[in-house]
Order: sequence, then structure tokens, then C-alpha cells
Amino acid sequence: MGMHASAHIVWDWNGTLFHDNDAIIGATNAAFAELGLEPITLEQYRTLYCVPVPKFYERLLGRLPTDTEWELMDGVFHRYYTEHRVRCGLTDGAAELLAGWRSAGHSQSLLSMYGHEDLVPLVRGFGIEAHFIRVDGRTGPSGGSKAEHMVRHLEALTGVVEPARTVVIGDAADDAVAARHVGARAVLYTGGSHSRASLESIGVPVVDTLAEAVAEARRLAA
Repeated sequence: MGMHASAHIVWDWNGTLFHDNDAIIGATNAAFAELGLEPITLEQYRTLYCVPVPKFYERLLGRLPTDTEWELMDGVFHRYYTEHRVRCGLTDGAAELLAGWRSAGHSQSLLSMYGHEDLVPLVRGFGIEAHFIRVDGRTGPSGGSKAEHMVRHLEALTGVVEPARTVVIGDAADDAVAARHVGARAVLYTGGSHSRASLESIGVPVVDTLAEAVAEARRLAA
């Protein structure tokens, strides 16, 4: 099979297509409470958040969490998040943008650090699974790098997707790092986990809406 002729978007899920900020902040603060840390606001989260996640905790603890602390916080985070994600929905306009990109003859896929077994039914429940040629969530333990997952994601799409015509749309610095790692472009969205200032330091286009992100992806992949 020859290379796919059109542009391709690799979408991030949490904080990008899925507007789950409230659940993320609540889960983060629930995890912090286990170690006696004060709760933080969304603005503080966006300023301090980084991956791998233990480094984020280090910024607040002043040290890396121990293995025991990490396991405790990670478990609390995911239990809280799973309980509260049901009140979260797709980002405004996301479903229409996905349908429009597909209707224009372009391809798109979904790559997330959210657990695969939880991600797939969630995507399916929103009725958007058919818009993606592949959906990959994280397999294995939390806290890894997205770049290695991006390599496997695009390897699985070899012959269908051309990295040079691929644009990653996400809300975090690691989305841009993962894109560079495979020779793709990136557009970063300010509605998720990072502040605009921290995103602008990465050196890729930064936008405030997903509609702008898709327009930029179209331009970059041309």
C-alpha cells in the first residue's frame, strides 16, 4: 500500500478532545491530600504540570515521591478520576470538527496516555470512534513518555500515514515532543493542562480553540 495522500491528525484525548479539567484537578487534589499537600487551582496546575508525572509531584513536594507514595497517589488519582469523569464531555465543537476533517477526505487517529481499556469504551460512548482509523491508549504503568507511544502508533499506521504530513494536536508539551520524535508537526491547544506561556515556550503554533487547531493542522500538512 502506498503512502496516504492526504493530511493526517493525531489527536490527544484528555484536555484536548475530552474536556475533563474539573475531574483532573479534583483527582490531583485528592492525590495531594494523601500526602498532606494543599489543594491547587487550575491556574496553578497549568503552570506547574509536566511529564513524567512524578516530576510534577516533585515541583510541589520539593523532592520526587517515593515508590510507595507514587503508587498511593496514582491509585487515588485514578479512582477519583474514574468516578468523576462521567460528568465531563467532549470539548465544544469537537464532534463536528472530527466529522468535517473526515468528510474532507483526511485521516485522523487518537493517541492517549489514558489507559487503553478505559479509553476505547469512552470514545465509543461519545459516538466518535468511526472518525478514527486507529485509537491507542496507554498500556502498562502510568507515568511514561508519550514519544515512545507515538513511535508505536505511527508504526502501526505505516503505509497509511506519512509522518511529514501528520500533525499532532494536543494540550501539553509532551505532545509536541512526541511529534518531533517521529518527524511530525504539532499544534498545542490552551484549553487543557498547560498555560499559554508554557506552551509558547515549546516553539510550535499555540491556539485557543480546536477549530483554530484544525485550521493550523491543515496549513502545516499542506
